[in-house]
Amino acid sequence: QVQLVESGGGLVQAGGSLRLSCVASGFNLDDLDVGWFRRAPGKQREGFACIRTSRYDDRTMYGSSVKGRFTVSRDKANNAVLLQMNNLKPEDTAVYYCASDCNDDASLWGQGTQVTVSS
Repeated sequence: QVQLVESGGGLVQAGGSLRLSCVASGFNLDDLDVGWFRRAPGKQREGFACIRTSRYDDRTMYGSSVKGRFTVSRDKANNAVLLQMNNLKPEDTAVYYCASDCNDDASLWGQGTQVTVSS
């Protein structure tokens, strides 16, 4: 079955860290750009991080809201992409999704994982 599954969300205090995983099954995740998106309560979905394929040297890109705090990397042994989130803020509270493209029109999405940051 072709799917993406996120995990690693939870409740953390402001200033804390979490690491999310996006594990692929049914295909090789290394062959695709992978985007991270989030939807906060009452807001539109936001794309905030992306990792390109090895063709582009696994280049990463970040939105201004997370740059310097979040890091995306590939876990090739586990067919996964990781999102390390440090210095979390209450405004990072959202449901986090990975997708099979850096664009919002990706064809494959995970089910999402909740991240809640308390002040």
